[in-house]
Amino acid sequence: MSLRIVSLVPSGTETLLALGAPVTACTRFCEQPDIPHVGGTKNPDIGAIVELDPDFVVMDREENRREDADALEEAGVELFVSDVTTVDAAERFVVDLAARVGCPRPTSPPLPSAEATTRATAFVPIWRRPWMSINRLTYGADLLARLGVALVTDDDPDRYPTVDLDDIVARRPGVVLVPSEPYEFRDGHLDELGDAFGAGVPVVRIDGRDLFWWGSRTSGAVSRLRAQLDPLVP
Repeated sequence: MSLRIVSLVPSGTETLLALGAPVTACTRFCEQPDIPHVGGTKNPDIGAIVELDPDFVVMDREENRREDADALEEAGVELFVSDVTTVDAAERFVVDLAARVGCPRPTSPPLPSAEATTRATAFVPIWRRPWMSINRLTYGADLLARLGVALVTDDDPDRYPTVDLDDIVARRPGVVLVPSEPYEFRDGHLDELGDAFGAGVPVVRIDGRDLFWWGSRTSGAVSRLRAQLDPLVP
């Protein structure tokens, strides 16, 4: 009998499909229009999920809410809960999920060392009004660190700090990397950042999925981001 799996994590959905595992339902943020949706990551339809009678539900400690996990467990649903804040944790996630679904782990090239030499500093905005960023205790920061890019917000005490743009300018990042998600930055926003940092600091769009989605995407994301960053970062 084939497994019935519900994924409430975009990275989990993508990884399950890469492993060749069936996905019975997922969230509307998983970018899988051909798979039935059961709400969002923060507001899943618990009743609909329980009705599907899944073998297990993939969730993440950061992307999903504890109260939704509690509700599913109270309904007798098994959970597979990830906690990915580093590239190493992303690798473990793939191994553990492959074992859970009985699929072979896909092979991929070795990932860059966690001890990579810092080549440049960057500012990564993830929101506007207020401006927000990420610190070193996030998967995105760890991924960039392995490519030799440190964040000027690495040492902020909050994992997702609210920042003052003038203060960030004063920290003198070498490049501004603008992800395509979670905020939809438009051309005018990039112009605003360009005006704030000046002509000497490149403002570059990057794929937010490559920076923030982990699992089966990680290896390819490293290659794509490296190809984009190498011309900018000596």
